[in-house]
Amino acid sequence: MNLSSPITDIKGVGDKLAVLFNRLKISSVDELIHYYPRRYDDYSIITKIAELKPGPATVEVELTNIGGKYLRRGMHLTEAIARDDSGSVRLVWFNQPYRATSLRSGTKYFVSGVYELKYQRFSINNPSIELKKDFPLNTARIVPKYPETKGLTSNEIRKTLNQVLPQIEDYQESLPVEIVKQYDLIPLAKALLLIHFPKDADELEAAKRRLGFEEVFSLVLASQLNKLELKTDKSQNIQFDQQLAKQFVDKLKFKLTDDQRRAIWQIYLDMDSEHPMNRLVEGDVGSGKTVVAVMGGLMVINQGRQVALMAPTELLALQHATTIHQMLKPLGLDKSVCLLIGSLGAKQKKLAAQSIASGKAKFIIGTHALIQEHLDMDNLSLAVIDEQHRFGVNQRQALNLKAKSMPHVLSLSATPIPRSLALTLFGELDISRLKQKPIGRKPIETKVISESQYDRLTDEITKRVENKQQVFIVCPAIEQTSTTNKHTAAKTFELVKKRYPKYKVGLVHGKLSSLDKNASMQDFIDHKIDILVATTVIEVGIDIPAATTMVILSSDNFGLAQLHQLRGRVGRGDKPGICYLVHDDNVTVGPRLKALETSNDGFELAELDLKLRGPGAIYGHSQHGVLDLRIARLTDTNLIIEARNAAKYFVSNGLNLVQYEQLANRVSKLQKLTNLN
Repeated sequence: MNLSSPITDIKGVGDKLAVLFNRLKISSVDELIHYYPRRYDDYSIITKIAELKPGPATVEVELTNIGGKYLRRGMHLTEAIARDDSGSVRLVWFNQPYRATSLRSGTKYFVSGVYELKYQRFSINNPSIELKKDFPLNTARIVPKYPETKGLTSNEIRKTLNQVLPQIEDYQESLPVEIVKQYDLIPLAKALLLIHFPKDADELEAAKRRLGFEEVFSLVLASQLNKLELKTDKSQNIQFDQQLAKQFVDKLKFKLTDDQRRAIWQIYLDMDSEHPMNRLVEGDVGSGKTVVAVMGGLMVINQGRQVALMAPTELLALQHATTIHQMLKPLGLDKSVCLLIGSLGAKQKKLAAQSIASGKAKFIIGTHALIQEHLDMDNLSLAVIDEQHRFGVNQRQALNLKAKSMPHVLSLSATPIPRSLALTLFGELDISRLKQKPIGRKPIETKVISESQYDRLTDEITKRVENKQQVFIVCPAIEQTSTTNKHTAAKTFELVKKRYPKYKVGLVHGKLSSLDKNASMQDFIDHKIDILVATTVIEVGIDIPAATTMVILSSDNFGLAQLHQLRGRVGRGDKPGICYLVHDDNVTVGPRLKALETSNDGFELAELDLKLRGPGAIYGHSQHGVLDLRIARLTDTNLIIEARNAAKYFVSNGLNLVQYEQLANRVSKLQKLTNLN
């Protein structure tokens, strides 16, 4: 048996057990070894019976009075008395009749479990028990707990892992020796053994540090190599025209923030080069990313070249087209704007495609329609990806392939990302951060209220609607299921219609067709709807100046970053916005909801979300998969700095990745996933 052997080669793993392992995406010995625990129970401290206190405990004992019996309703009870030189304790197992015949009096055992008061007597209930002479898997040690599936427990996974201990020794070192020594890392094989079978907390921490270091190192190295490859590409040089930039800014109806000016200047410097720009403009809700992108595109179209802005939804593309048309009109450049989305009629699509192919259309805005195979672009020099995490790698690359040479790439993200996460995930990108809000923009007031208080909001909402203001009511789910609570969009829609019979109530959710979804949203934009009941489909995108009120039901079901994005949909006009976070009456208000009451800073909130819930909470499940950080904690700043420095050393010293097969395979995969070009 070797690392690539199928799991059925492991003693005790037959076809039925293999099916269960396959559910966990484990089909080989290597995949089993890399299936890491999700948490650990510490049973490593052996306690004398006389010193037991309520809670997890391990004792070293001999057994007496072993017996079993059936109770009412078929329940089986196995009991034994465990003794050491300090005293005795009762052991109880429920519905495990085999225990009575498998346990032996007078034999030394390790027993681990929870010492607790049950039925007016202290005992250890359903404990793990193993012979002292055997290598303990479930007792007298730090015991790993794995993500499980029905029919396959952590005990079975540990038992199977115990069969492949010799194969763990086959792992060759995957990092350069000098890096392992410099950062005082334990060898890979030892780390893989200790992540599953640590003897104490120090061994577990050493294993986590070694494996976490390599996770971050691999990701950063992939980004560094992408950046090196990017420098070998050539792009069209876009020269800065100071007079044009000044004319544009003078015609704006608002004043640029210092952050916007800084980001725009960084973009101009990037594009005035023979190498392609690869920059992420990361800004909070309403921080003014669009005008930054337009000013970047302005220099491109001034030189007779094309800009393509790809948005994730048709409504957002339509809004961008309207905004950009208005911004360019004072300079007489509005006729260069072209919109291409799927819902256009056949004739409109044909005319748009012809205008794009001929070069008449210079500032092209669209959705996935921009990456259709039959669409030709005359001279694409700048690709702008809005809400870039909503597009897959292949979609982003397909847009770039429309250019005759490598285009400059500007990515926009309205999800504030903690600096540690941004540096790790986007190491190959240059990052501009827009932390300032546009001058005059008022902060959104946020109130955390209980469900019973929400019932008293009727008058407040009525008053706002009477004053020509609009209201969002957001629900965590579309329909009732066994895992969702009562606040579903379908049910809430009916209740809201009854509660506000004088007003027009709309409904939008993910199960509607694109046409119906767009129609509902357009009616809300056109103020044909007063109150819109919705799910999180409204999280990103459109500006509706008259929308001042956001009510989020069962707000404890949402992530912190998601709640911040949702409340950013209101207060975008001349009236202040307010967001009510409604929590269920039986739920204690946690730190996430409290933080939203006191902070409007998306970057600050993202840092808190990272600490509370991990990277997936910040950037969605798809990017969490890209990160694939199962051990490393992105809050461990020291580890990230060390891994980044090690990756830079690897690149600057020209070390050969081919020498490290495991590392090379992982880095190659990550390069494809993280490379935005």
